[in-house]
Amino acid sequence: MVESVKRAVHILRELTAEPRLGVTELADRVGVSKSAVHGLLRTLESEGLVGQDQETGKYRLGPALVTFGNAYLDMHELRTRSVTWSELLASRTGEAVWVGVLVRDEVMVVHHALRPAGGVQALETGATLPWNASALGKAIVASSAPELRERALAGPLGMLTGRTVTDPAELSAQLERAQEVGYAVESQEATLGDAGIAAPVFDRCGAVAGAIGLVGPVERLLAEPAREAHAIATRETARNLSRELGAFRVGGRKPSF
Repeated sequence: MVESVKRAVHILRELTAEPRLGVTELADRVGVSKSAVHGLLRTLESEGLVGQDQETGKYRLGPALVTFGNAYLDMHELRTRSVTWSELLASRTGEAVWVGVLVRDEVMVVHHALRPAGGVQALETGATLPWNASALGKAIVASSAPELRERALAGPLGMLTGRTVTDPAELSAQLERAQEVGYAVESQEATLGDAGIAAPVFDRCGAVAGAIGLVGPVERLLAEPAREAHAIATRETARNLSRELGAFRVGGRKPSF
């Protein structure tokens, strides 16, 4: 492992968590000298990965990261394949649709199909949230290999609202239920007033590629009979998207949903 690269990545992560930091603050957080951090910042700045505020002298993330992020999304097969299916699911249910992938202990939204009707909506593509606070994350972890599930339950469990489930035993029971019925649910765990329903998507090897799900007001998503209809629509869409990724071809493990 190249230590200088590791330190540079650490700096970028710190600037992601806190938008503006000075050299001394970054040195303390990274655990190296101010001169070492300064050298790394100058290199990152020359490549457009960080920028310096002229008034405060503090550093922030640079514009080149947008290019990298867009390139990642543009080349992501799940995102590319999910565009049409997401729009169809949004039209069928009248709700917004998210497609997400697991990145360490978080879920990243790689595609967002807006709700067909309604007021102003914020596009959430690129947003991240703790896996345990998201129906997408629960759907992914529930259908992943046992070792990944164990690591997820033993790792950091973020809290976004007072409703976020952070108890490993309770989460484990939710994951068992999600695997059994083929979809996961969250109620006001990411945002108060909102809920989510998501189902796993599998790739050509039978591994979990990510998840697709609905996001919207809890009273619209989880009140019966709408909840059952939304769950069926989400599972069917996930199955179709999995087929497009080659999940049911010879040699692949048949998903459990």
